[in-house]
Parts: sequence; C-alpha cells; structure tokens
Amino acid sequence: MTHRVLLVEDDALIVSTLTELLEGVGYEVVTADTQMTAIRRALTSQEPAVSLVLLDVTLAKGSGFAVCAAIKQVRPQLPVIFLTASDNEFNTVAGIQMGADDYIAKPFRPRELLARVAAVLRRSYAENALLSLGPLSIDVDRARVERNGVEIPLSALEYKMLLLFANNAGKLVTREMIREELWDDAGAYIEDNTLSVYIKRLRGKIEDDPVEPRIIVTVRGLGYKVMA
Repeated sequence: MTHRVLLVEDDALIVSTLTELLEGVGYEVVTADTQMTAIRRALTSQEPAVSLVLLDVTLAKGSGFAVCAAIKQVRPQLPVIFLTASDNEFNTVAGIQMGADDYIAKPFRPRELLARVAAVLRRSYAENALLSLGPLSIDVDRARVERNGVEIPLSALEYKMLLLFANNAGKLVTREMIREELWDDAGAYIEDNTLSVYIKRLRGKIEDDPVEPRIIVTVRGLGYKVMA
C-alpha cells in the first residue's frame, strides 16, 4: 500500500525539500499552499484518497487550524501532523485539542519527521489489517505472521522490516527505507553489514530457500524488490 501525503505549506523551498524527502522513501505527495486548496484536496472523492496531512499552522492564505477543523469534521480518522516554526505550548495544545495526531516544530531533522510520519500511519491504518506477501499472511492487529496457517516467530525488528516489505509489495525498497523503518528500535545508525545480517535472518525464516529467495529479491546496488 502506497500512502498519499497531502503537504500543506506555502514556502516553496520547504515544499520542494519535503516532497523530495517523502517521495524518496516511497510516499506519493500532493501539495496545497492555501486553506481552501488544502481542504478541497484532503476531502476529494477521487482515488487514491489522502492518507495523511502534513499541515503548516501559518498560511499566507488561511489558517492551518481551520484546515484541520474542516478535515476532522468530514474525515475524523484522517491523520494530521502539524508543522510550525513555533513550539509554544498554546499552539501545541490547540492543535492536539483539534484532533491533530502529532505536532512537529521547525526546524526538524528529516529522519525525525519521516519516523513520526511512519509512526502515525502505522497507528492510523493498522486496525483490522490483514496483509499478504506471497505465501505469508500478516495479521497487523496481533503482529502475527503465518505461512500456510503456521505461525512464524519473528523479532520486533524482523517484523517491522517484513511489514515495510508487505506495504511496498511489487516496489523497490531501498536500504535507506529499511534504515528509517528500523531507526526507532535500533537506536543508532544501522551499518550496511548489520542491515545485511537482518535481511539474511528474515529470509531464513520466511523463504523456502534463503539462498535463492523468491519473496525478498535483491536488486543489486539499489535495494530489494518484493514479490507482489
């Protein structure tokens, strides 16, 4: 599943930077620079629908708070993350009270923003989810992975990595995407050799033949292609 992110920001440089950052890890990005455009794009009936809104509080034409209020009135389950140059307590509390799922003060580190976007998406779309990856069945509610009805015991890191692959089935998954996904649990930068060990261990549990993998296939120099 590819998530579509609506970026609501009227600073062209920030829009360009964040669009590149988000698309670089596999998100589809649509943008809006005014209150009215943001509301229209968040609530459009066209497919695919927006999965998450990254919303600047201060807009030259309108208010981020007004955008959030309009979105939550129609789509209360659509996750919203506020972006703002101000980290004062009033704005933070106001945003959360309006239903925002997170609040990130500028300037922020790219890695932090990606981690928090991923976390909000996981919380928002994990309910009642059953994913398939080749012969594997992933029950996201229970964090349970089965193959032909038999549970496969995975570590937390292995499970998060498998979930990333399942959500990007048929697409290229770069090593940097995997690092971003595992960053919170690992707590430190994951070296290439360590990442290769993680992949090897996961393949050993889910592949018929880990030496000739059919689920997680290496794309030399780029990352991995996951069987759709």
